[in-house]
Amino acid sequence: MSTKKSPEELKRIFEKYAAKEGDPDQLSKDELKLLIQAEFPSLLKGPNTLDDLFQELDKNGDGEVSFEEFQVLVKQISQ
Repeated sequence: MSTKKSPEELKRIFEKYAAKEGDPDQLSKDELKLLIQAEFPSLLKGPNTLDDLFQELDKNGDGEVSFEEFQVLVKQISQ
């Protein structure tokens, strides 16, 4: 699956996985893992582990990734 996606498509992907458990506006670590494995598997092929990626994205340290935090990842992979 391509990493080039429209902002609307990215929002739909985020919402699809965020709705699986807990807060529908936040990704838990498990939800982020499912999203990455299904939508962006190439991200897990480098030196980054899911834990590293989660820590990098969870800027406010609340244990979840908001759409705003998720957009940081999107910008990185779309360059």
